[in-house]
Amino acid sequence: MKKSSFEFRMLQRERILATKPWLKSTGPKTKMGKDISKMNSLKLCPKANELMKEAKELLWLQRKMMKELKI
Repeated sequence: MKKSSFEFRMLQRERILATKPWLKSTGPKTKMGKDISKMNSLKLCPKANELMKEAKELLWLQRKMMKELKI
């Protein structure tokens, strides 16, 4: 049976619904754990820290300009 066939997909769907893997999934439960896992993308992308700093600076400038224009 081909993996792209309708029958295969239906069998796979039935297996997944029977085992309900989402109920057994693990992940951070505490606030600290969630904060730590939130930072994983920064570890994986070497340029992420630089981009985040630039984005924060641009947002700060935007807020400053909006205050000056009283928007």
